[in-house]
Amino acid sequence: MPNQLRDDLHAVDVKTYPYIFEQNASVKLEGVAGIIRCNVYRPKNVQKAPVIITYGPYGKDTPYGDFLAHSFHDINPKHKTVPEHSAFETPDPPFWTSQGFAVVRADEVGIGQSPGSMNTMSKSTTDAFVQLIEWAADQPWSNGKIGLLGISYFAGSQWRVAARRPRGLACIIPYEGMADYYRDRVRHGGLLTAFFLKFWHDRQCKSNQYGLPNKSKSQRGPDTIEGDLSQEELDRNRHDQDIEAAQHFFRDEDYYASREYNLLDIEVPVLSVGNWGNTVVHLRGNIEGYAQAGSKLKFLRLGVGRHDLPFYADHEVEVQKSFMSAFLLGDDYAGWTTGKQPNVSYKLRKGDVKYDSPKTWANESYQSAEASEWPIPGTTYQKFYLHPDLSLSSEKPDVLVHDRLSYPTLTKPEDEKYVRFFTDSFNQECEFTGHVVARVNVSATSTIGSPVPKDIDIFLTLRHWDVHGKEKLYTGSIGDPVPVTKGWQRVSLRKINDKHPLHRDYRPHRDFFSTDVQPVIPGEVYPVDVEVIATNVVVSKGEKLSFEISGGDTQGVGIFHHDSPERNVERFGKLNHIHFSPEYVNYVSLPLIPK
Repeated sequence: MPNQLRDDLHAVDVKTYPYIFEQNASVKLEGVAGIIRCNVYRPKNVQKAPVIITYGPYGKDTPYGDFLAHSFHDINPKHKTVPEHSAFETPDPPFWTSQGFAVVRADEVGIGQSPGSMNTMSKSTTDAFVQLIEWAADQPWSNGKIGLLGISYFAGSQWRVAARRPRGLACIIPYEGMADYYRDRVRHGGLLTAFFLKFWHDRQCKSNQYGLPNKSKSQRGPDTIEGDLSQEELDRNRHDQDIEAAQHFFRDEDYYASREYNLLDIEVPVLSVGNWGNTVVHLRGNIEGYAQAGSKLKFLRLGVGRHDLPFYADHEVEVQKSFMSAFLLGDDYAGWTTGKQPNVSYKLRKGDVKYDSPKTWANESYQSAEASEWPIPGTTYQKFYLHPDLSLSSEKPDVLVHDRLSYPTLTKPEDEKYVRFFTDSFNQECEFTGHVVARVNVSATSTIGSPVPKDIDIFLTLRHWDVHGKEKLYTGSIGDPVPVTKGWQRVSLRKINDKHPLHRDYRPHRDFFSTDVQPVIPGEVYPVDVEVIATNVVVSKGEKLSFEISGGDTQGVGIFHHDSPERNVERFGKLNHIHFSPEYVNYVSLPLIPK
């Protein structure tokens, strides 16, 4: 039987902490089954404070140190002075209340202490988030202005809810947050990120479901106050993102369409903060979110380092505070409204800073550059052509007759199976910052004893090599070594909508509709333009770049690889080819920044 809901859970503590702590304040919802329960942290010396809100599935009562101990160990000590109130990827209440802001941290419906059906990143989640923001704007301790600030999940949710224009919302700061559920997160170029979705859903969401027994014993916050639910009730009250994403393939299906929105509808000031090293899940969203948002005041910051640590670094927190002060308090001491802040600021990945070093942990390595817009004014798109001899140059290949290079399908990173093309050593320093697109001409053929291939998955990787021939690796989201950038595309979903207003030569637009599916026939050569994730790299004199194509993920993809039951020998066969001829010209187009 469902739990008997209680209305006596709200508790207020004005003595224990240097701020007022309200636990389990309830927000009743319209049009969404369930209740939001949230914690409120309020400054004692402010009658009406601006409010910073996070709404997500990781547990408002789960201490950061329990959720991810090694990450909590490494963050700025100034943001963990009250460990029991620190939470993964969210603003630290002791700091922000000391600056005059109230903090609201809410459990999503179906999570933690919020009863209802768990359905992460869904329309119902956004519907509830809208009402939470408007509830906070109406509270007697609120000045009516709401800001959103958080990392990853707590960033991606900002784009969706800001497009709904809830009353009271005044600004957003999405830190490393995907904007497009289908393209950025679940299906890169049509390829399912099955392993990551299951890992994330089971460890970080399902483990904190409302009514789940023994959460406290597994360090996932307190047990549900209103009691445990049976396994049957838990299953009925949960949408498993990994399972449902695997059951749906196209953006015109209700599952994906219900999660769509228009970034142009965002009108509040935006500070989008991305990370060059977080290629596979968030970077695209931060760039596209900034570029497409309808806000009159919007800013893009692109840094480096681990996924978790820069958010809490002193210089980053000061940027956050100045932005919030400008739009929640009317105190624009940093010049966000007067043109003192650059529209675009980014780190130049130049030099020999080692990946996952203490400096890159907190975005303190590398010099910064500024620009007035994105893409950066003056960008030229230089084509580097792939040659059958595995060279990569600005000269078109002199291929008079057909040639091809072959590579196996369904490979894994540890297999090191790919076709890799190298440039000559650069004779001068070059900066490449912006969008990358590659044209590759591919085919699949049958092999002895194998099924007839029906599709092709393209995996592309851009790498950087120093003057000694050693690869220069960069810091990934969890401190792992990553290459410059990557791209993916399923050939049966190759159709481009060049009439769409978002289509660009440097970033082809695909709708990924069910009506876009095109056949893949053995032996047929398919020219495919592949979107490669936007990037930055500075290649010094004497260094090289390489570009690789493969039939499976290669080094640097981490837990975001694309192994899934969809990728099987019955569908993809065993052998792919890249073709060269006067008709089949292959290249990667890189965004060269003028000096």
